[in-house]
Amino acid sequence: MAKKPASNGWGNKAVGQQGETLAATYLKQQGLKILDRNFRTRRGEIDLIAKERQELVFVEVKTRRDDQAGYPEEAVKWHKIRALMRAAWFYSQKHPDLPQAWRIDVVAIQWKDGQPSIRWFKNVSPQFS
Repeated sequence: MAKKPASNGWGNKAVGQQGETLAATYLKQQGLKILDRNFRTRRGEIDLIAKERQELVFVEVKTRRDDQAGYPEEAVKWHKIRALMRAAWFYSQKHPDLPQAWRIDVVAIQWKDGQPSIRWFKNVSPQFS
């Protein structure tokens, strides 16, 4: 099992990277194939890109060390989802060999009692937050 990121010595970037690794492992266990990580364009950034059956899945991962800042999914606001949608459209246009059906998902990871709690929100829209 993954080690909980300590609040001392772990910056937000390290916590985020560990969260992305946990999310990728979790999604693989759920049957998705991870195609890409940390895709960046001026239209936005996508943490994980996966494939589930004949659909691309663009995933935003939010990780929190504890519950003091609220639920991680609460940090995914409508403007972030819209940026993800623009980046997803751009990615799908760059990869015409991949399925053209796609959706946006959010994986929220929150540490509690030394264990990660993972919540997967499928097919979110700008009204998610």
